[in-house]
Amino acid sequence: MKKVLMIAAENDAIKGAKVGGMADVIRDLPLALAGVDINVDVGMPNYGFIAKQQQATLVGEVVVKFGANSEKVVLWQVSLPIKAANSTKINNQVFLFDHPLFNGPNNQVYCNGSSERPFAEDASKFALFNLAVAQAYVDGLLGRVDYLHMHDWHTGFLVMLRAFATEYKTLKDIRCVFSIHNLAIQGIRPIRDDVSSFCAWYPDLARQLTHEQKLQITDPRYPECINPMRMGIELSDKVHLVSPSYATEVLLPSDHQNGFFGGEGLEQSLQDKHQRGDVVGILNGCVYDDSSVELDSQPAFIQIEASAQRALIRWMGQSQWVKSVDQIALSRLQLLSMKNSYDHRAITTSSDAVTVDFVMTSVGRLTDQKVLLLRQPHHEYGSTLEAILIQLNIHKPNGIFVLLGSGDEKIAQEFQVIAAKYDNFVFLNGYDDALSQVLYKQGDLFIMPSSFEPCGISQLLAMKSAQVCIAHSVGGLKDTIIHKKNGWLFEGQGLAEQSQQLIEVVVSALSLHTNDLLQYKKMRQSAADVRFDWHSVAQQYKDKLYQ
Repeated sequence: MKKVLMIAAENDAIKGAKVGGMADVIRDLPLALAGVDINVDVGMPNYGFIAKQQQATLVGEVVVKFGANSEKVVLWQVSLPIKAANSTKINNQVFLFDHPLFNGPNNQVYCNGSSERPFAEDASKFALFNLAVAQAYVDGLLGRVDYLHMHDWHTGFLVMLRAFATEYKTLKDIRCVFSIHNLAIQGIRPIRDDVSSFCAWYPDLARQLTHEQKLQITDPRYPECINPMRMGIELSDKVHLVSPSYATEVLLPSDHQNGFFGGEGLEQSLQDKHQRGDVVGILNGCVYDDSSVELDSQPAFIQIEASAQRALIRWMGQSQWVKSVDQIALSRLQLLSMKNSYDHRAITTSSDAVTVDFVMTSVGRLTDQKVLLLRQPHHEYGSTLEAILIQLNIHKPNGIFVLLGSGDEKIAQEFQVIAAKYDNFVFLNGYDDALSQVLYKQGDLFIMPSSFEPCGISQLLAMKSAQVCIAHSVGGLKDTIIHKKNGWLFEGQGLAEQSQQLIEVVVSALSLHTNDLLQYKKMRQSAADVRFDWHSVAQQYKDKLYQ
């Protein structure tokens, strides 16, 4: 079997080590690749808690020069048994690199940092982590490797060390793949004059680099800064994007004012790589089981309500003070519960009994990537989100929109104000895995208006549960949803037109559910039938990345 060492910041095979979709990939891909005779080990930071939590085995330690100091990084190993739906089992070896610099507050994977020094803490953390991985390989602690597979900017430093550091020249004998899960986040830091800078981390290497080498690692927009994402693109053997459409979008320059998110300043590097045939787009997979989906059932609002209330109580218990946004959500759920009758006798004896009969859902981070279009001004209703809520009330007077998300505080404040204004909108400002699963399974219509989406997992999880989606026709959304067959897509030139088309397609979906429920059920069945299985993805990895 070929041996691949994946280096990543996240891994959902480990509790507490997931932030975004990359973690799902690192969880599922090793098992899928084992099915095509490729053995995967994973290297990641310990973050101060994983080794203890998993009862890991001590492997050894490495000593590296980092800045002006010699730093000792301890290496642990844990064997994670992974079981597929067909009961296939493998043991996934995970190497955990342990150092105090890797330990964030409250065992967090990433540090929030400050707007004045973006990525400062995380960039220093991953600069040392990558150095430790290179040293561990040279010291023979990681075993034989046929391919190095790096994930996102957090691993760009290792690609750079492989290319330029003479003490790690043996890494050049190993083919290197660099996967981009989100090109918009690049980890840019100054070259010098900061404790979190290239010269501060690697002073000896900084003095040795040639002018040409420096050009390959600096940011094309900010020549006084290094760009770890660019390091990975320029210095790897192949660049992998997580959907075919995203792999073409990133070749074009971004135009944020008109709603297009492409190469984010790195399009020239990607174009050069593409011309050599070294840019590959492979869609991420999803885990499926054989359970059937009940298409005739009404949305189980009682399950959504119960799960949402449990999540809200947990969030409240984590703080001394009750947040207004949580109180609004809890009050809204209670009002809906009073309005909604669960007593069948009441329904038959009272003409006033009302049930929630349609649920729109959305699950995702509160970032401009995900919800910029919902925030766009609307000439009549204030914002696109408000226009959607008004249309929902017109077409489905007993319908609600439940949005689960956390992230940008300014966006959360905007949605909080709207949640207080509209009685058919429940805004849950946080993340809860159990609640997200209920929303995927119990909703009627999933909204995913991302301005760009490298692959997307939320739409796959919703479709798997026979919930049809409305999504922007970009990236992985475009590659997984077929317009008017298993969901709806919208597009448009510029933010205003995109937002208007989003509203119009929501109206179309609501009208179809009202006027032709049979056709709507056919779309739900089509969504449930589609398969983007990991085994097919793994074969593409083998054929296109590991040859």
